[in-house]
Amino acid sequence: MNREQMIQRQQELLNTARAAQRELTAEEQAEFDSLQRSIDALDDPADPTPAAPQGESPEDVRAAEQERCMEITNLCRDFNVSAEDTNNYLRNGTSVDAVRAAILNNMRATGAPIASRGRAELTTDEQDKFRAAAGDALVMRSGISVEKPAEGARQLMGMSLRDLAIECLEKEGHTGLNRKSSDELFVMLMSERQFFSPTAAFPAILDNAINKAYVEGHKTVAVTFDQWTKRGQLSDFKISDNNYLAGPAGEFLEVPEGGELKHDDYRDEKMPTRKLRTYGRQFTLTRQAFINDDIGLITKRPAAYAASARKTINKQCYQILVYNPAVYDGAKLFGSTHKNLLAKGTGITREAVQGMILALQNQKDQFGEAIIVRPATIIVPSGYKFDMYTLFFSPTINTSDNTQAANPLYAYKDSITVVEDPTINALCGGFGNKMPWWLLGDKNDTDFVEVDYLNGKDIPSIRRMEAPGVLGFIWDIYLDWGISVMDYRGAIKNPGIEIKNQIELA
Repeated sequence: MNREQMIQRQQELLNTARAAQRELTAEEQAEFDSLQRSIDALDDPADPTPAAPQGESPEDVRAAEQERCMEITNLCRDFNVSAEDTNNYLRNGTSVDAVRAAILNNMRATGAPIASRGRAELTTDEQDKFRAAAGDALVMRSGISVEKPAEGARQLMGMSLRDLAIECLEKEGHTGLNRKSSDELFVMLMSERQFFSPTAAFPAILDNAINKAYVEGHKTVAVTFDQWTKRGQLSDFKISDNNYLAGPAGEFLEVPEGGELKHDDYRDEKMPTRKLRTYGRQFTLTRQAFINDDIGLITKRPAAYAASARKTINKQCYQILVYNPAVYDGAKLFGSTHKNLLAKGTGITREAVQGMILALQNQKDQFGEAIIVRPATIIVPSGYKFDMYTLFFSPTINTSDNTQAANPLYAYKDSITVVEDPTINALCGGFGNKMPWWLLGDKNDTDFVEVDYLNGKDIPSIRRMEAPGVLGFIWDIYLDWGISVMDYRGAIKNPGIEIKNQIELA
């Protein structure tokens, strides 16, 4: 990683924390400090001004000096460096990189972050306020609601990407921008100084807008897997080794007077492994999209990708239920080996639900001992939930002799949740096909399916990157997760029957 990339990564850390209105985490602070140490190591304080390459003409030297002075002046202005310090940098021949490193050191010591009681705190300046307002304006302009938009965001909603680019470049000292075409402006924005510089406002605004958009997309997507799976975390991508489950303690035996205690032998069983995988996509704000003022590419597209991550996890979880793979012991998840599959599928009936409850509660643990599993969730495809409500919410039922009797399932109306997901329908081929349904035990009683995330982070990460030969700003969006069947005893499967749509569609 070169100096510019390290500085860019530092700014990404700051922008992410600011967008979330929080302090840097311990991990982020450690990464920031490590990057700063690497930047400091690249600087040579004994010789801050690099020697000019041999063979340069006086005109080249003069042009380079003018460029140095302009960049230092812009840097010092953006970060409110005093006039005295600015003049010292200019007089002493200090390099732009050395000035940037000094500014970052000052940010770490007095601005954002500041060490306080072992944690980092953030401060904002006028430039940060403008970036926050512009980022929120882009998000709101695309139709995504922002709960607490930054001050001034509504006033900036009428700005196009071209207008915003001109505003950002003018704040950085450029002039005559209104006479430039959108194509020329885009070339300026794609320059290395703009793309990598932590002081460049335009890419930082895009990053802020994208962060808010994809968090909103992640939060609002309709999925159901987290209603019946456990959530876990892993710290790396190595296969989590099989754990051995200690067997139950033997029953206490009476010890006669003067007798000896009998030794108890433990029994162990190997448990399943867990592993994380990385999933992600890449998207681009292209030159054409910038010229066309396509806001959706930097707001709706990232939100859709974040939603897609959750939908992918949802689909993978239901694929386990529907496709019935072999699990850690080599046997199918649902089958005669595990005694968790009904021999014949049924529709939604009181008798079927009662039988599945009994089958769930008569499971035994790994050592043949009885376990208590409380029924908690019934998972059904789209089209079954209507009948489920009839079963659970009617206090009485009709008997065979047309009399009223108490409904035994009514007692479960508050303890059993019905989860309906059309993903099951799609995986089974849609209406006209046989569709199964399941009864799951309480997550506090058994482990069934667990979704692990890297260090518990379930929101996708996003980063801006450079791709040679691509005319545009490129972002990677990715998330690390793994799905594991931890214990087959947590569920009972009903193979189901063919489901037909009662309404004919044109």
